[in-house]
Amino acid sequence: MTAAAMEPRVAILMGSDSDLPVVRHCIETLKEFGVPHEAHVMSAHRSPERTRAFALRAEERGLRVIICAAGGAAHLAGAVSAVTTLPVIGIPVASSPLAGVDALYATVQMPPGIPVATVAIGEGGAKNAAILATQILATSDLALREKLRAYKARLDKGVAEKDEKLQKSLEG
Repeated sequence: MTAAAMEPRVAILMGSDSDLPVVRHCIETLKEFGVPHEAHVMSAHRSPERTRAFALRAEERGLRVIICAAGGAAHLAGAVSAVTTLPVIGIPVASSPLAGVDALYATVQMPPGIPVATVAIGEGGAKNAAILATQILATSDLALREKLRAYKARLDKGVAEKDEKLQKSLEG
């Protein structure tokens, strides 16, 4: 059974469909780890009741982590975190003249009691959001833990190979 066919454990919410190019990196990384997920367009400002209803029902639907990507005012992650006890991860998206710094500040500056784990702006942040969600799920899933260990080993091997190449180029 594929990750998409299994009951989703991670929901990815985008403030706008224009966030999809960034969010694709999150989706692809979740697929790489075999994490069942779903994605939706919801807005803290343009569809607040729909967003609230989704967040309120998320846990009973079996979701375990919610990832929210938004640019500009970027209130989506905070609005979701305000009404759920599930972990919420925020991805700031560079969609304004401020290159995502406004979204970063809006996502990371939550009041006490409304936590949002915030990753970097853009594509790298989207990938890290998926890895963080996988790590959260892996606290109770040995198979995911093993996939993460293998992933980290591949990262280490890649760095060692790059260092070896550098050392050879410095010799010559």
